[in-house]
Amino acid sequence: MKKSLNIEGMTCTACAKAVERATRRLDGVKESNVNFATERLNINYDDSKVSLEDIKKSIEKSGYKAIENTITKNFNIEGMTCTACSKAVERATRKLDGVKNSNVNFASEKLTITFDPTRINNSDIKKSVEKAGYKLLEEELVDVRKEKKEKERKIILTRFIVSAIFTVPLLIITMGHMAGLKLPILIDPAINPENFALIQLILTTPVVVIGYKFFTVGFRTLFKKEPNMDTLVALGSSAAFLYGIFSVYKIFNGEVGYVKNLYFESAAVILTLITLGKYLETVTKGKTSEAIKKLMGLTPKTAKIIKNGKEVEISIDEVEKEDIIVVKPGEKLPVDGEIIEGITSIDESMLTGESIPVEKNIGSPVIGGSLNKNGFIKYKATKVGKDTALSQIIKLVEEAQGSKAPIAKLADIISGYFVPIVMTLAVVASLAWKISGESNIFSLTILIAVLVIACPCALGLATPTAIMVGTGKGAEYGVLIKSGVALENTHRLDGVVFDKTGTITEGKPKVTDIITVEKSSESEILKFAASCEKGSEHPLGEAIVKEAHNRNMDLYNIGEFKAIPGHGISAKLNDKNILLGNKKLMKENNIDLKTIEKDSIRLAKEGKTPMYISINSEIAGIIAVADTIKESSKSAINRLKNMGIEVFMITGDNKSTAEAIGKQVGIDKVLAEVLPEDKKKEVEKLQKNGRKIAMVGDGINDAPALAQADIGMAIGSGTDVAIESADIVLMKNDLNDVATAVLLSKKTIKNIKENLFWAFGYNTIGIPIAMGILHIFGGPLLNPMIAALAMSFSSVSVLLNALRLKTFKPSY
Repeated sequence: MKKSLNIEGMTCTACAKAVERATRRLDGVKESNVNFATERLNINYDDSKVSLEDIKKSIEKSGYKAIENTITKNFNIEGMTCTACSKAVERATRKLDGVKNSNVNFASEKLTITFDPTRINNSDIKKSVEKAGYKLLEEELVDVRKEKKEKERKIILTRFIVSAIFTVPLLIITMGHMAGLKLPILIDPAINPENFALIQLILTTPVVVIGYKFFTVGFRTLFKKEPNMDTLVALGSSAAFLYGIFSVYKIFNGEVGYVKNLYFESAAVILTLITLGKYLETVTKGKTSEAIKKLMGLTPKTAKIIKNGKEVEISIDEVEKEDIIVVKPGEKLPVDGEIIEGITSIDESMLTGESIPVEKNIGSPVIGGSLNKNGFIKYKATKVGKDTALSQIIKLVEEAQGSKAPIAKLADIISGYFVPIVMTLAVVASLAWKISGESNIFSLTILIAVLVIACPCALGLATPTAIMVGTGKGAEYGVLIKSGVALENTHRLDGVVFDKTGTITEGKPKVTDIITVEKSSESEILKFAASCEKGSEHPLGEAIVKEAHNRNMDLYNIGEFKAIPGHGISAKLNDKNILLGNKKLMKENNIDLKTIEKDSIRLAKEGKTPMYISINSEIAGIIAVADTIKESSKSAINRLKNMGIEVFMITGDNKSTAEAIGKQVGIDKVLAEVLPEDKKKEVEKLQKNGRKIAMVGDGINDAPALAQADIGMAIGSGTDVAIESADIVLMKNDLNDVATAVLLSKKTIKNIKENLFWAFGYNTIGIPIAMGILHIFGGPLLNPMIAALAMSFSSVSVLLNALRLKTFKPSY
């Protein structure tokens, strides 16, 4: 079972590693990944061995809190007459799978319910309440997580402002003399050292109190042997603050020399600057997931449906399958469906990236969240709630943003050991300087500087933030990348295999030629072929049936029918044995093709697919079918070749036809006459010697090859099976997006490498300087306040660099 949980209480990547370690220890957990940037755990486990409650307890035991992906909604309940009624509603709703909490306030007649929206929706709750004998009305959505994050951001900002109010005067008092400022006699250290020390203690204490979370979280994780960034901050600022209190004690006992050893400003400035860093981090982290917010904002909150012959406006969550929805010009479509009345053009750009509005008429599918441009339409709802295309896209993007790329593993490993190593280095460096003859204050400076400058957050944020922005940007252009692994591996591709029908071509072939032998007539051959194919779902068969319908032919009823995969069909019709299919089928049944061989060669050279028909073991003729090539195919293939990627085409068509199509679009390497079950084997052959191969397809028969390929890319209009098997979904059906996916992957991986370089470089340079390496050669010591500033902005710089990906645009 796969589950996504929100994790509360994490303050750095060491926390994320602690949660991963705690959950991976459980028997039955197959995979556990925490994305620190989104504060989410994606876990795959065997529910027969371990329960969700066990996982939650394990996370809580490690010092954090796991919250299921839930929303809270309020409803009015009609029909209650006493408290027993409210209890009945509570019992009915609590039985629903996915409900976490349900409370009814009888006085206000309100139901407050918390549930997992991926498991149940409003309709399920409504039915449950109605089954209990009551009525559900007026739903109000409360986005708990969003509100909580906004509230948390405001609290951090308030903490920073209040801390700064006390820290700024403290800095003036302690550092003012460096800028030529003279202190009043009352607090002059030379005249009144006690007052000088006391005012610093008074100004520092509120900052320490306001930053209490650093200490509670930091020491709690330390005692649990899972130290994190807060532990480093807590140890560093505590050391400075406690040493300051010790110095105050000494000063009041007459040892005024300790007035030079006060370290209060370091403690206050460290806490203030790190709080500022936390605030900036929450702001920039929020911007990385703007793609999801945009997608979520596409769906209107209400829908107009036809009920009892009247137009009624209802909540979007109350729309059910088969409801008839009315949409006027300029309005957004609430759910997916099929038009039953009206003609219009619909802007689907926010979902597919395609800027040109799509013409729609009766029978056309429509997508929830798209914009109706100019016509009045009525359509029947086919998918609602979590089943809509928009909901599925949001789910895919969220899952991708929550996944990890292989490049993140190195950073994860280092982050896991980082904090204990830093603590050890801080103590070793401090003791070494003390043993070498330096003062206590010197050793303390070293200890605090090392503890404070070391921050694993930049390492932990380097990959997930870039993946979040990259996958979000892909979704904006109609390229849905389903995982961090796919995003990383796409840039390594050195070969792309395209399926022909429905991928390079439109997949809507039509009959172009009918060739007959002496004994047969054109209409007879077409009627026989269409009668055999009328139950077929194969595009070539559909083209033949459509041609017969266009000629107003009445088709025969067939007696026996057999589909022969990769070859064609055999059927019995009016006591005649019919074979219809490719050359392989004819040869296997010993049908002589000499009389029409020249015609078949000519048709194949023209890029047409010859469908041979034999009647009672004698060739009767050829029906040639051609599929139009997509406008984007040639330019997309040229782009890939210019990027140094080898391009192949795979098809079940005969070699001549396939090569003719390949020549038209610029593909030299054509794999023709490949049976559906052999497509996977052909991809395997290309993958030999370590080659990275992508497969682009749209049909059910492409699914095994898509799964086998290093990167499977499904055309968005393809089958659900193909889309499920793929790593990337191309929503626009534009093959240029294959190159866009590769380019986006390259840009994202480059961004991740930049982030990791700066994160590693920052710590590689910063820690030795903090340990006093420059001082050995006569250089300066690193002031702990500068260390705190550098640490705070290391994470922010990584986030800002990731946000540069927002400028990405496809180069076509």
